[in-house]
Amino acid sequence: MTLDQFQELRQWFLRHRGDHPMEGHVWTTLLTLWMVGWVGAPTAWLLQWDLAALGAVLLVFAPGRYVAWRDRLHRRGRLRCDWIALLR
Repeated sequence: MTLDQFQELRQWFLRHRGDHPMEGHVWTTLLTLWMVGWVGAPTAWLLQWDLAALGAVLLVFAPGRYVAWRDRLHRRGRLRCDWIALLR
């Protein structure tokens, strides 16, 4: 995901806060985990905590993986995703 796509999603979630509160909370949680990954990976690497560093690196990819998962479910008709059109 690009930073422009992150911004588009953030704006969508802010505009639809009342209609989709749970999605907003999930997205905020994913962005928090993303930040933990970016801050935690170098810290864990410096402290030589290999398993923690690996986990933190995986968190960096959490928002992108979530969007890919939601897109796949939306295309299969299993879940309606109103914001997925912003990323295409």
